[in-house]
Amino acid sequence: MSHSSIHYSNPVLPGFYPDPSITRVGEDYYLVCSSFEYFPGVPIFHSRDLIHWKQIGHVLDRISQLDISSCASSDGIYAPTIRYHEGTFYMITTDVRGRGNFYVTAADPAGPWSDPITVPYGGIDPSLMFDDDGKVYVTAQQGANYDSHVIQYEIDIATGKALSEPVVIWTGDGGPWLEGPHLYKINGLYYIMAASGGTAKEHREIIGRSTSPYGPFERLLEPILTHKDIDHPIQYLGHADLIEGPDGGWWAVFLGVRLGENGYGVLGRESYLAPVHWTADGWPMIDNNDGTVQLEMNVPRLPYSEPEPVLDSGRHDFDDSILPYDLTFLRNPAAGSWSLGERPGWLALKGQSAGLSDIGQVAFTGLRQQQVAGEWSTLLELSSQEEGIEAGICARMNERAHYEIGMRQSSGRSTVFARLTVKGQARLAAEVPVTAGRVFLKIAADYNEYRLLYSLNGTEWNRLAAGSAYALSPQAVEGNGFTGVVIGLYAAGYGKAAEAAAYFDWFDYRA
Repeated sequence: MSHSSIHYSNPVLPGFYPDPSITRVGEDYYLVCSSFEYFPGVPIFHSRDLIHWKQIGHVLDRISQLDISSCASSDGIYAPTIRYHEGTFYMITTDVRGRGNFYVTAADPAGPWSDPITVPYGGIDPSLMFDDDGKVYVTAQQGANYDSHVIQYEIDIATGKALSEPVVIWTGDGGPWLEGPHLYKINGLYYIMAASGGTAKEHREIIGRSTSPYGPFERLLEPILTHKDIDHPIQYLGHADLIEGPDGGWWAVFLGVRLGENGYGVLGRESYLAPVHWTADGWPMIDNNDGTVQLEMNVPRLPYSEPEPVLDSGRHDFDDSILPYDLTFLRNPAAGSWSLGERPGWLALKGQSAGLSDIGQVAFTGLRQQQVAGEWSTLLELSSQEEGIEAGICARMNERAHYEIGMRQSSGRSTVFARLTVKGQARLAAEVPVTAGRVFLKIAADYNEYRLLYSLNGTEWNRLAAGSAYALSPQAVEGNGFTGVVIGLYAAGYGKAAEAAAYFDWFDYRA
C-alpha cells in the first residue's frame, strides 16, 4: 500500500473542547472532552479518519451521574479519559466539587452509560490502563503546583475498589502542575505521559518509560510537544493522548489555544491533531518547538476510508423532540425550565430565580463559539407582562463576564435592552421601548468586540451596544478560566421564577 499526503485544518474540534482523550475500536475512533459547568457532561464524538468528528451524544446526561446545579464556572467535570477493553467502553473523570474521581461504562459509546463508580485516590485527571496480565491501573494527578505528582494503584474494574495502595510513580520535569497523566504499554515498555507547566504559555507534554508500570521511569529530557519558546499562532499546547491507527501509524490529540496578535483569544482551549513520529531510540515525538503543529496541516499517511460528510445548516429550528447535541445547558436545568413540546417548532425557556450573574440553575442553552468572527441570531417572542422577567441571547464567558441583548418588561412597557457585565460589574448599556411582542436579536463578533443588535423585521438591524472581546477571554478572567465563550439563548427571573415562558423560533449561527 503506497503512502499518500493529506491536508486538514486544525483545530479538528474548534471552540471550547479541551483536554481531549481518544480510543479506537477497529476503524472507529471515539473522543471525549472536558465540560466543566456545562450539562450534559463530557461530549463524545465519533470519527473514521481522525479529522472529521461527529458528536454522538454526551457521556453524563442525567442528574444521577452528574449534579452540577450549584457549580461555579471552571469547576465541574475535568479531563476525562476514554478507553475500550473487551467489549466495554470506560470513561473516567473528576467532578472537582462533587463525587471526586469516578468512571462509567457503556457497551455503546452513544449511550446509555452506567451510573458512576467511584475510585478512592487521586486529585484530578485520572486515567485507566488495562494491562496484558488482567490488571487495571488508575493513574492520577495528586498535589498542587510544584508539589504536583502522579500516583498509581490497581483497582477491581467491576467495583472500583482499590487492590493496592497508591504509589507515587512520577514527579515530571520539575515544573508545576503535572497533570493529565496517561500510562501506555507499547512494544513491551510502559510509557508515562503527562502535561507540565500549567495550561498557559509554559504548557508542555513530557514522557518517561520503564520496564515496570510503577517505574522508575527514564524521562526524555525534552518535551515531546510544546510551542512555549516560539512565536506561533497556536500556543499552550499539551494535555495529549496517543492513539495507534489500524495501519500502525501513531497520532496525538491535544489541546491548544489560538491567540490573536494582542495575546488573547475568546474561544478557549481547543482540540488539535498531529502525527506522532517515533525516534530511532523509541521515543514518540509530536512537536518540540519546531512548528509541526499548524493551522493547516499537510502530512503523509496511509489512506484511510473516506469520511461521511458532516452537513451543518447553521440553524437549529427546534423541530425535533430532543435538543441537538451541540447545544449545552448551563448547569443542570431546573425541572420545567425548558421544553420543545410546549409549542412545537419553538424552544420554550422559563426564567428561573437565578440570573446570568448567579451560580445556580439558569435557563440557558447555547453553542460553543468556534470561530473568532461570527453571527448568532434568533427570533424571540416574549408576551409576558411580568415585571423583571427577561429573555434574549447572551455571549457568556462566566457569571462575572457576559454580554446580552434581550426583551423585558420595564415600568409597564416592553423594551429591548443591552447589558454588559465585566469583572462582575453589570452595566445597562442601552434600552429602547418596543411595541411588538416579537423581536429579532443578534450577536456579531470579531477579534475586537461583540456587537449587540436587534431588528423588528429581520432585515434592518439596529446596533444597541458593543463590548470588548478581551473582557470575555480566559486571559481576562480572575482565577481559573478553563472555558471559552458560549453563545446562548436564555430567560431569567432575577429573584423569582417566571410564570410564562419565552419562545425562540430558531437559533442561527454563521462563521
